[in-house]
Amino acid sequence: MTHCSSMYKPLERVIVKHPNNAFISQEQINKEWKEFNYIEAPDFNESVTEYADFISILEKHVPNIDYLPRSSKVGMDSLYAHDPVKFTSEGAIILKSGKELRQPEAGVYKEFLEEKNIPIIGELTGDAVADGGDIVWLDDRTLVVGRGYRTNDEAIRQLKEMTAHLVDEFIVVQLPHDQGEAECLHLMSFISMVDRDLAVVHSRLMPVFFRQMLIERGIQLVEVPYDEYMSLGCNVLALAPRVCVMVSGNDCTKQQLLDAGATVYEYKGQEISYKGTGGPTCLTCPVVRTNQ
Repeated sequence: MTHCSSMYKPLERVIVKHPNNAFISQEQINKEWKEFNYIEAPDFNESVTEYADFISILEKHVPNIDYLPRSSKVGMDSLYAHDPVKFTSEGAIILKSGKELRQPEAGVYKEFLEEKNIPIIGELTGDAVADGGDIVWLDDRTLVVGRGYRTNDEAIRQLKEMTAHLVDEFIVVQLPHDQGEAECLHLMSFISMVDRDLAVVHSRLMPVFFRQMLIERGIQLVEVPYDEYMSLGCNVLALAPRVCVMVSGNDCTKQQLLDAGATVYEYKGQEISYKGTGGPTCLTCPVVRTNQ
């Protein structure tokens, strides 16, 4: 079976983590939210309701949804299942978060993949740190990695080595300081691939060479305005080419997607997305995307 070297092909299998197993309870949230740098404390009951709506959208399109178990080794950020691993066509690469509080997630994830017999092709070692949110497949043979506060040069070197036989182009994008080290700017903060020739972007944060390269490759850019960027309008998950899900309330971005022929699903993400700055791509780790 081919695993995942795409951001937009039809999603066949995905890993997620329910707030019951990540947030656990209102009491636990109240203990942790400041330490994990949330905008404010999520409401536990409301987060469960929002998550049910989000999962109901996924279930319409994704045949296989795997749920990460509860673990005392990890905190509330483990809701964002995308970051501890990244999939290639041959299997998973186990990462190590640049956010120290999140580093135990990798080990828990590794055990889960082994239990499910999902192949692992490599693991970051030594000083290497990287988050899944900094690693984007432009197409099956083009991998883009953001160099920022969460992903360092040693991780990039190791990733390049591990994917050498799978990738024709390995592109490094230098990320800006933006709002600083404590805030989380990932490569995927300002680009979401919705089809092979359609990307949702916030151009103000993009290096010029990268933006020009996308345009030269014939990729149409949906430009997210600043206020919608701040409410996660740039974080769009493709369930299939031009079929996507986003946090509700980003009407300008949504309209541009509709104009580009996309089908757009929305969920209210105030508790599970906005407060922890993690949209639908962050909530999901695509394992298999099909070529159909």
